[in-house]
Amino acid sequence: MDKGFDFEGLNLTQVVDDDTEFIPLLTSEDEDVMNAEKIPDVLAILPLRNTVLFPGVVIPITVGRDKSIKLIKEAFKGGRIIGVVSQKNDKVEEPTLEDLNKVGTVAHILRMFQMPDGNTTAIIRGKKRFEIRELTETEPYLKATIKPFEEIKPAKGDKEFEALVSTAKDLALQVIKLSPHIPSEAGFAIRNIESASFLVNFISSNMNAPVVEKQKMLEEVNLKQRVSLLLEQLTKEQQMLELKNQIQTKVKVDIDRQQREYFLQQQMKTIQEELGDNGNEQEIDEMHKRAKDKKWSKEVAKTFTKEINKLERMNPNAAEYSVQMNYLEVLLDLPWDTYTTDKFDLKKASKILDRDHFGLEKVKERILEHLAVLKLKGNMKAPILCLYGPPGVGKTSLGKSVAEALGRKYVRMSLGGLKDESEIRGHRKTYIGAMPGRILQNVKKSGTSNPVFILDEIDKVGNDFHGDPSSALLEVLDPEQNSTFYDNYVELDYDLSKVMFIATANSLSSIQSALRDRMEIIEVSGYTVEEKIEIAKRHLLPKQLEEHGVKAKQITLSDSLIENIIENYTRESGVRGLEKQIARIVRYAAKSIAMKDSYKTSPKEADLAKILGPAHEKDKYQGNDVAGVVTGLAWTPVGGDILFIETSLSRGTGKLTLTGNLGDVMKESATLALEYLKSHSGILKLDPKVFDQWNVHIHVPEGATPKDGPSAGIAMLTALASAFTQRKVKKEIAMTGEITLRGRVLAVGGIKEKILAAKRAGIKEIILCKENQKDIEEIKSTYLKGLKFHYVEKMIDVVKLALLNEKVKDAVDLRVVKSESVKSNAH
Repeated sequence: MDKGFDFEGLNLTQVVDDDTEFIPLLTSEDEDVMNAEKIPDVLAILPLRNTVLFPGVVIPITVGRDKSIKLIKEAFKGGRIIGVVSQKNDKVEEPTLEDLNKVGTVAHILRMFQMPDGNTTAIIRGKKRFEIRELTETEPYLKATIKPFEEIKPAKGDKEFEALVSTAKDLALQVIKLSPHIPSEAGFAIRNIESASFLVNFISSNMNAPVVEKQKMLEEVNLKQRVSLLLEQLTKEQQMLELKNQIQTKVKVDIDRQQREYFLQQQMKTIQEELGDNGNEQEIDEMHKRAKDKKWSKEVAKTFTKEINKLERMNPNAAEYSVQMNYLEVLLDLPWDTYTTDKFDLKKASKILDRDHFGLEKVKERILEHLAVLKLKGNMKAPILCLYGPPGVGKTSLGKSVAEALGRKYVRMSLGGLKDESEIRGHRKTYIGAMPGRILQNVKKSGTSNPVFILDEIDKVGNDFHGDPSSALLEVLDPEQNSTFYDNYVELDYDLSKVMFIATANSLSSIQSALRDRMEIIEVSGYTVEEKIEIAKRHLLPKQLEEHGVKAKQITLSDSLIENIIENYTRESGVRGLEKQIARIVRYAAKSIAMKDSYKTSPKEADLAKILGPAHEKDKYQGNDVAGVVTGLAWTPVGGDILFIETSLSRGTGKLTLTGNLGDVMKESATLALEYLKSHSGILKLDPKVFDQWNVHIHVPEGATPKDGPSAGIAMLTALASAFTQRKVKKEIAMTGEITLRGRVLAVGGIKEKILAAKRAGIKEIILCKENQKDIEEIKSTYLKGLKFHYVEKMIDVVKLALLNEKVKDAVDLRVVKSESVKSNAH
């Protein structure tokens, strides 16, 4: 038969011979005849487990239950028509009506076979769907009354339906191609099916889908909707098969590669044995020898012995062998209980510190105190210092000098931008490419367990989904915990209590409070002009001469020239910018020497414009000719600075406008200052109504620069008082302090940097909070030379000190205007 499907032996790949029987596929004519057939009102019901029969589809079934065997045999002898319904739960042995689905298929028994194991196999073909009304008999097998299940078919020529069927056909062919278990003959059968409904039933029956989903498709009345459900299942099956094929291909490639490498390694091993070259054993023997000389604890020795015994039992070609080897090498490389001897010559240590760094007295004093205690006691936990201050003041380079003064090794670790906790604690050694954290890596690099360890830029540690490195540093920087520091890679306690940790930071605000609490904070302030001149002569110029190959006699810089560079070409608290400018002068000399051009070995101030370019415009005091302009003092991460608070008034309704890229705290200070003036207008002899008839605008120049903080409070108060009274502000005066609604002045920070900024700007007098007097007393007198300080506790005292009784030129008339005239002006 030209359209047949071989079910003999249920094996489509066997060779077809002359005795093979074929069961024809359903044609459109066959389907019409089948649909026209009448079905009995009562049918014997055969429950099916794990399968669903669709109309027109031929399937083999094996029956084992006594009732089912009896039903098949009697039906085969009779009319061969039965009702087939799938069970809801395939584990139920004696199903009742509640255990069966309501919709089933009328089936025609085509063949019946008695199997050797006692089971009966039948080949059945589905004819029409039906719905069970009620059971009429349960013995000797189930019988039920049924009613036909009508199907809604799309209109002839429905393009959407035709497209859906075509897509389902294509998808089914792709699934057959992808699946190794479906014979290619199935594709031939699908291509030769003419009826759309039979094609849907045929694919639905044979596809790999759960019984629940197949039953859902059988119960679907609308044929178009049934095709949509079929497409959904076919798409899932196609994606699953594609994924399986990708995985199998990848695994096959990996296995082939591993087998090839294994054979090659075996050959290499055989060749090495023939040549007498057994490198692995030599490496293990070398490790045993190194282990004998290590000064480690019993716990570490026990772990090492256990791990090296495990290594000896491993196949050198195994992937874990190199992991184990690396771990043992790390254990051997770490300086367990290996310490350098500290130098206790305090005078020599002091000379070394003074030689390398000018100033920094507090830091030097703390280092010498630690040395003194070590000398007296012989053993002491190392201090954990944190040097904070503006860039370029020598915080990082101080570590080398401290290490030399103590006679210890020096290591430095930059924490800037660090986001992963495992950078501190390490990765577990089971991971590929795992290694210890950077703390133990640097200790290993130093070769000793008591180095001077610089934790640079500790205020710039970040955090993300990988963890919080600053929290991991809590254990490292806690003297009570770091004697048993646990690294995830080493998996043993390591003693860091003898390590002298020196952290550096530009700001304390971004350091976690718990971490800040564990460190001894030492402020490293900026330098005065006099100190910068000394640093330039002692350190910066000799360093640049050496780096550029220029001799000292070939270029000399006078004190006045260096001061001119500091004043006109740098704006910083440190000396990094100064060093760059000196380097430019030395390069100018080096170029002239190399090209044999004439140049001045002792350049003057007039020559700087040619060498360094035009001088910077400095922030200088701008006079007191305008009412409402006051000089404030600010702290920035790069040192102190001055800022101008500008206030202007315009006729209006008392609106307050703030500009200059101000933060929330600074805006609140302006609001506080204005409200204080309103409530104390009588002291300044102001009519309270004036505040309702003039708009106030406060601006802080350099609008591109964000500004925030409470320290401009008294400057804003003074600016507003000057604007409303039109009185001059005292000449060459600056101020800094926080204000409150009750009229008090509070202390602020960064006093030394602010004072240096005031000196650079030519300020002569400074107003501060009374509580800041202690900060002034801690500063060297050389820093304070030429400055006069006024300490206040109340806001009204600031106004009395800062404002003169003299009015500004062209003072604005702020007399209160009567409401009627205001209205007429508005019109």
